[in-house]
Amino acid sequence: MKEILDAINALDSSDSKREDFAALPLPESYRAVTVHKDEAGMFEGLTTRDKDPRRSLHLDEVPVPELGPGEALVAVMASSVNYNSVWTSIFEPVSTFGFLERYGRLSPLTKRHDLPYHIIGSDLAGVVLRTGAGVNAWKPGDEVVAHCLSVELESPDGHSDTMLDPEQRIWGFETNFGGLAEIALVKTNQLMPKPRHLTWEEAAAPGLVNSTAYRQLVSRNGAGMKQGDNVLIWGASGGLGSYATQFALAGGATPICVVSSPEKAEICRKMGAEAIIDRNAEGYRFWKDENTQDPREWKRFGKRIRELTGGEDVDIVFEHPGRETFGASVYVTRKGGTIVTCASTSGYRHEYDNRYLWMSLKRIIGSHFANYREAYEANRLIAKGKIHPTLSKVYTLEQTGQATFDVHRNLHQGKVGVLALAPSEGLGVRDPELRAKHLDAINLFRTPEGE
Repeated sequence: MKEILDAINALDSSDSKREDFAALPLPESYRAVTVHKDEAGMFEGLTTRDKDPRRSLHLDEVPVPELGPGEALVAVMASSVNYNSVWTSIFEPVSTFGFLERYGRLSPLTKRHDLPYHIIGSDLAGVVLRTGAGVNAWKPGDEVVAHCLSVELESPDGHSDTMLDPEQRIWGFETNFGGLAEIALVKTNQLMPKPRHLTWEEAAAPGLVNSTAYRQLVSRNGAGMKQGDNVLIWGASGGLGSYATQFALAGGATPICVVSSPEKAEICRKMGAEAIIDRNAEGYRFWKDENTQDPREWKRFGKRIRELTGGEDVDIVFEHPGRETFGASVYVTRKGGTIVTCASTSGYRHEYDNRYLWMSLKRIIGSHFANYREAYEANRLIAKGKIHPTLSKVYTLEQTGQATFDVHRNLHQGKVGVLALAPSEGLGVRDPELRAKHLDAINLFRTPEGE
């Protein structure tokens, strides 16, 4: 690994040393963050909150996987933690080894993924080391980021929107060999150019959440946001919400940012948002008890939104908390408006009063990650300096358990990064001039050392 790292550190903006990468010897093994199949029942009987990723995540030495057609081995300089990392680490809602077993039955090549350990992680920034047969667009030495859509595209269903492929999976969650490791195995149609003005850890942070927010909010496959729309964004300073807030502001919409603390409210103000609701400070309790929602709270919430918008209801609700908020989301959406949902971090069983949906002609749209085109467009906006990383804190690979615990307990803002091969933060910048123009925005979410 040292020879690979030395070669990467020798790269500069001239691209003069990239041809040397094809000749670099590959190691037999590498370090990777894993969960173990024989520990899938370790948290039985515990509540979700009490399941601790620091117990289930391991840093193991694993063999380099076989490289197949249309694939690449990438030296991972940095990665990040997403909520699917939390789900994998606490074996909820199911153990991900079921995904790996099913994928392994698909073909002799996919059988590689069905292992007694699962290398997790759905983001990376790094350098291509090897490409498989039939790959023309990418070469060893290319600096890349990866989006997490894995597709087979042998069915016609996915050819207008690859997210509809029956064999669509999320890399590093429903497949093996993910990005929280020193080397990752990806399909080359997951690769995109690394934004040249960003460090490795900054470039690794946006991938999954930025692409998810783009499809959910901007794309015609999601809400199709337009100028002038009022957009209610739950968790507006979090991993997903921070990108939704930026897309709303950049697209001429008005974000109504829902947060849970004054510190998170201040982050939204620094992004440029003005309409902000601190739900804890204002005491919203949408459920009377575990089984009963409180419509009076929906009405109070709707009234507060109208106070912030000059009397208007929201055109779009950017939903991802799920059970806790969904009834309120349906209620406060304007007649003919859209609730678009991509997750259910507070619970999968949603309840809402259907009268407010059907009689007001509202729509609920399901949105899941993004197709390659959407991911590419989202990454292009990052590369142009139109949308910025929301990286708040960076951990080492050895500290991934703690990083995942912090995300599980919502102790973070924006995105949490993880250094893999990168020996320190701040490396990998190829366009310092563009970086200098946007440095304040790039660092907006960074917390002081020790916080």
